[in-house]
Amino acid sequence: MKIKLIPVLSLAVVLMGMVSCKESKNKTETGEAEMAAESSMQATKYMVDAEASVINWEGNKPTGTHTGTVKLESGVVKVDGDSLSGSFLIDMTTITDTDLEGEQKTNLEQHLKGTVEGKEGDFFNVQKYPTAAFEITDVMEENGKKMLEGNLTIKDAKNNLSFPVTYTVEGDMMTLKSESFTIDRTKWNVNYGSKSVFDNLGDKFISDDIKLTIDIVAKRQM
Repeated sequence: MKIKLIPVLSLAVVLMGMVSCKESKNKTETGEAEMAAESSMQATKYMVDAEASVINWEGNKPTGTHTGTVKLESGVVKVDGDSLSGSFLIDMTTITDTDLEGEQKTNLEQHLKGTVEGKEGDFFNVQKYPTAAFEITDVMEENGKKMLEGNLTIKDAKNNLSFPVTYTVEGDMMTLKSESFTIDRTKWNVNYGSKSVFDNLGDKFISDDIKLTIDIVAKRQM
């Protein structure tokens, strides 16, 4: 039996390593907030189309996955060659779940927004913090990809992070799309159900990681 178990155990170790690498591939590292990027006089300004722009999110727990969207309130991107600067406001009151229906959908959205009495601080508490913000600090090349670096403010916490993006300019329109990346929500004091913060949760925990994908459409300001 021992001889048979060795290959099985070896395979398990390999698979665990593969899963770990996959999960950490686009996981962002956070750091202290940095100075916002400055634009030159020659930079072209693009105003974000809030209706056409969206952030997709995904959260996980042992019993399943929830997906949804959140809209932008406003934003501006300034382009000067390969340099970008600018900022966005995210309308946290528009947090929407897309995998549930009816009462379950409503209950989850209200819990995430913190509009349920006694549960205001569990997640995003939109009555106190109706917007989140992102300000660009740099754009760099890393492993052949463009990485957008910026300060993300959620609730009362601000951290710097970077994630892979592509952006194109065609005529008066600009699009900026990110690859999927994950952030650790506890870095922004969103601690509800986190086993890295609370003990004895058993399988009642919620993953610290939130997967995000950003899709921004902006129009040149004449």
